[in-house]
Amino acid sequence: MGAETEYGVSVPGQPTTNQMLASSLVVNSYASRQATGGSRARWDFEEESPLRDARGFELPREPVVDPSAPANEDDLGLANVILTNGARLYVDHAHPEYSTPEVTNPRDVVLWDKAGERVMAEAARRALSVPNTMPVHLYKNNTDNKGVSYGCHENYLMARSTPFGDIVRHLIPFFVSRQVVCGAGRVGIGVDGREAGFQLSQRADFFEVEVGLETTLKRPIINTRDEPHADPEKYRRLHVIIGDANMSEISTYLKVGTTSLVLAMIEDSWLDVDLSVDNPVSSLRAVSHDPSLRHLLTLGDGRKMTAVQLQMEYLEQARKYVEDRFGTDPDAQTADVLSRWESVLVRLEDDPMSCSRELDWVAKLAILEGYRARDGVGWDAPRLQLVDLQYSDVRPDRGLYNRLVARGRVDLLLTEDEIVRAMTEPPHDTRAFFRGRCLALYPQQVAAASWDSVIFDIGRDSLQRVPTLEPLRGTKAHVGELLARCPTALDLVDALTGG
Repeated sequence: MGAETEYGVSVPGQPTTNQMLASSLVVNSYASRQATGGSRARWDFEEESPLRDARGFELPREPVVDPSAPANEDDLGLANVILTNGARLYVDHAHPEYSTPEVTNPRDVVLWDKAGERVMAEAARRALSVPNTMPVHLYKNNTDNKGVSYGCHENYLMARSTPFGDIVRHLIPFFVSRQVVCGAGRVGIGVDGREAGFQLSQRADFFEVEVGLETTLKRPIINTRDEPHADPEKYRRLHVIIGDANMSEISTYLKVGTTSLVLAMIEDSWLDVDLSVDNPVSSLRAVSHDPSLRHLLTLGDGRKMTAVQLQMEYLEQARKYVEDRFGTDPDAQTADVLSRWESVLVRLEDDPMSCSRELDWVAKLAILEGYRARDGVGWDAPRLQLVDLQYSDVRPDRGLYNRLVARGRVDLLLTEDEIVRAMTEPPHDTRAFFRGRCLALYPQQVAAASWDSVIFDIGRDSLQRVPTLEPLRGTKAHVGELLARCPTALDLVDALTGG
């Protein structure tokens, strides 16, 4: 599993700033940190297929009006960097984006996602050293409140044999309701935020259809992109675009932990209950617009329940599933996710504000209600939108979430030392270890890389591609000793190929 986050960009006092160039400045400024001798590996796009649909077809590419014009942001010379921690840092749709390396558990998603926040903060700081530049501020949020939304996407590797229809049927009601746990909170209702109020999710108002391939227009609750970045005969990558960008470690942990449990149940054909929701798109928005959590959803079988109660239905199924598969002794993280999931749902039903130490939307609402009580302002006060934005500022000394951390007012999973190490070190138990360590050990010889290959330039007539189609190969246990005894990329390639 993994996460990818597009960060909001602001250049104070410069409303006409080119956002692509500002984003490129940020990414390139961080790239200089690890580049040596003017060499920097490029991202390899050869195996990418973002227009392939899980429903069995591929959309045609848009026609190129001007053949001499660049095809995408990368052709514009914008940044696309592979980091030594196995992550990808690049410019996507005029936003700097950080994609975590592949990991095997929810805690590691939190760890390398938090490392991405630190990378972004450091990148913006380094950008200040470029002559004649203005400060660039970065926000881990999902909307500019002027009609534009940018994503925080989750990715889960699944068995190709899992029927896609089962994924759609069981995930739609889960996604409609899970925002009560992992919403980031937002001041403003509607895509442009003009209607006064507070809602659970930054993304809910931007979704228009139940199923589809788009990510920026007609956004679907279930995205059908079929691009596994692994052996396509064995795997599919479920590309989830409906989640908010979370600052809270607990929110992120529960977001990916509960989703992976539900996906495991779907893969094992465990879920046989009908939890379908009438009118999912409008229900998604209605749940988001009601921070009292009292809105009643109508299920396909006629039952009515709140989003919290619907989440409890999934929790009950997950508990039965884990007990059936693993008995009374599941692994520690699975047990912890189940325990925390139950704890927050019980408290959300009783007193939502009791979750302010764990959940983003509750923590943000508590801050906003403090301002409203102190200054006597309504939800239409522009100052509240500024507070909303400042919550997600990645700067340690300016972001309101980071201030809560400094004051001990939120619960954490990680230590700062762990996060700092994860900025440069890859996870040990996936192929990201091989990718990241190759970048660290052989920076001059890695010509390009992607999720499923590393390409070396070792002075031969052709480049040497090392495929990494199996995500659980290339781990420290698998290649750590090999890398330790190969002082050069030539030695490594020869060892791998028998040369």
